[in-house]
Amino acid sequence: MQLILRADVDNLGRLGDVVKVKPGYARNYLIPQGLAYPATKANLNIFEQERKKLQKKIDALRFEAQTLQEKLEKTRVVIPVRVGEHDKLYGSVTTTMINDALAEMGIDIDKRKIVLDSPIRSLGEYEVNVKLYHDVQSTIKVNVVKHGSEQQVEQAEKES
Repeated sequence: MQLILRADVDNLGRLGDVVKVKPGYARNYLIPQGLAYPATKANLNIFEQERKKLQKKIDALRFEAQTLQEKLEKTRVVIPVRVGEHDKLYGSVTTTMINDALAEMGIDIDKRKIVLDSPIRSLGEYEVNVKLYHDVQSTIKVNVVKHGSEQQVEQAEKES
């Protein structure tokens, strides 16, 4: 089935591309989500009229993501956790915990955009990727510390 994309779709194409996909993918996901139209002459004419408006919307989202990227590059997140013997964590640090720490700092990000290859299971400093937009990614530094020692870490950062 041939479709006209109304937005950038990962692993498929960009705004305005005419792509061929399986009918089920088109019928069950792309068309109901408003990401594509069936590729007919009438829809091509409608899309050409709508293209500028959609492009402005996408450019605004990309600009917002780039602004947030600059802010995140400077961000350092400290996550206090409880530890047992030999500094072994009880549980692990997940994207939800990182998202909550960012929210406390006044940065709202969808937790699904935070990319962890595997949960963090030990103390230390980690670099975590955040996928803000299709082609805009950022890296934040996450410092996992013992519960109760986060004040010491903050003081050390202020001194340096």
